Amino acid sequence: MPFVTIGGITLHHRRIEANGSARPIVFINSLGTDFRSWDQVLSILGGEMPLLVYDKRGHGLSDIGDISSIDDHVDDLCGLIDYFGLGKVVLCGLSVGGLIAQGFHARRPEGVEGLILCDTAHKIGTTDSWNTRIATVEGKGIQEIADGVLKVWFTPSFHATRSAELDGYWNMLTRQALAGYLGTCAAVRDADFTEAARRIAVPTLCIAGDQDGSTPPDLVRSLADLIPGARFEIIRDAGHIPCVEQPEALTALIRDFIASLALGAETHG
Repeated sequence: MPFVTIGGITLHHRRIEANGSARPIVFINSLGTDFRSWDQVLSILGGEMPLLVYDKRGHGLSDIGDISSIDDHVDDLCGLIDYFGLGKVVLCGLSVGGLIAQGFHARRPEGVEGLILCDTAHKIGTTDSWNTRIATVEGKGIQEIADGVLKVWFTPSFHATRSAELDGYWNMLTRQALAGYLGTCAAVRDADFTEAARRIAVPTLCIAGDQDGSTPPDLVRSLADLIPGARFEIIRDAGHIPCVEQPEALTALIRDFIASLALGAETHG
């Protein structure tokens, strides 16, 4: 298992090399999951372009560390990219991963070739909604909210026909470190990239599952509307985590976006 320690935080990651000149894609997963949620996308894309996934701090097999804001997660992402000498990258962030991607761009715009922002927004939820979740989890554990979370993660069809996977993701969610989950909830609560989104000056693709109950399509569209020139796409028959529910559709959008970056480079070269 690959591990690297950056800034005192040990991060679990997987790196997939590739031939060619495509920019590396770094995938950043959602709250309450680890990087295995990207497995099907990586399997489809493997070998086409360099790929990096990692468990953000407080999740999976990475250290918990201190989490006081999205900046802590951005620190880790900066450190990983520097450690591997990746240079410019494409960031593909889902939910809180999309906030981390926006935070990275705000800090290092010169290090971003493009952004793929999945089922995320410039601001997610309200202070009251996050405080309620934090209080519930502190008092009763993640399992108290797990069934409700999975209802927005996946469509009714997924719940009805893919029960083994549903059980697996319930296990993944409820086995996350409590401190890591709570710290990241607070980080999401306090994050607001409304003004930063208006300053994004790289090609950006915003994607929403059509049945996402956590960051609904209209919210994701509002993010796309803030970003100059951003493209907005909806994935049918998907909830909050299309990389699990509709990996082929998501991967097709990723491939198309990467091709458009290459075409743009040739046009302006």
